[in-house]
Amino acid sequence: MLDHVLGLDHIVVAVSELSASAERWRALGFSVSPRGLHSDYLGTANHTIMFEDDYVELLGVLAPTDFNRPTRDFLAAGAGLERLAMRTDDAQAALDTLKRGGISATGPFEFRRPVELGSGGMGEAGFRIFQWPLETAPAGVRLFACQHLTREAVWLPYLVRHANGARALSRIEIVAEDPPAAAALCAQMLGLTLAQGEDGDFCVAMRPRGADLVFMDAASFDRRWQVGAQARGTGCGIVLDVAAVTTAEPFAEWSIAGEWPLHCASVEGALIGWEAERRSARP
Repeated sequence: MLDHVLGLDHIVVAVSELSASAERWRALGFSVSPRGLHSDYLGTANHTIMFEDDYVELLGVLAPTDFNRPTRDFLAAGAGLERLAMRTDDAQAALDTLKRGGISATGPFEFRRPVELGSGGMGEAGFRIFQWPLETAPAGVRLFACQHLTREAVWLPYLVRHANGARALSRIEIVAEDPPAAAALCAQMLGLTLAQGEDGDFCVAMRPRGADLVFMDAASFDRRWQVGAQARGTGCGIVLDVAAVTTAEPFAEWSIAGEWPLHCASVEGALIGWEAERRSARP
């Protein structure tokens, strides 16, 4: 892993209808944060689904800006996994490492947004980020890195508890036209190695923390998730770790049997799978 990059922090799912997407996640047993408004320069808003040490960000565009043009271009083709956010403990130091390696990353820049605290008061969440070049996007998914300046205002205790038992991102499964090339590019960008799975997928494993990134072709993805016609064409599967898969079962729309049973549901732009204990079984 690159110096000062600490694995996957969160994923960004761009959606066309932010409020409707938030309600869908709530209906599936997730605690969803109140809407967060970004600056006029960013022109976006979000909801977050927080886990113990990572999260999902639902992102919507409120007004067109130069900054959110890539997101608007992405949404023109449909909702889905738009960005992978890596965690950094020092955005400037990590950016300097990339630049010494000849990578023209941009940043860092800092932004803040108001946060509704569980006590009823208001706080402020602060972030410092940098971005890998737009043109280097494995399977069309951009990478950036996020340094949390106010972790206590993001990981609020009431947001981390979910009725369906979800507690962490385990794997992010990504459809790619050329899975080995996409995985190799992602691994190169992060200073990691990749491994080929038994089912023809390619995994970029995060160590010592963070969800793994798994790239596969569309046919393999459809077989793996046993999707029907309604969900076919989805480009991302979000596999979540639960202590007991029975807590997620009431919220599932379909289930996949096997050594690691997976309870599944569909949201705008992605599939969700709840899986028990597999993270603890990884070497």
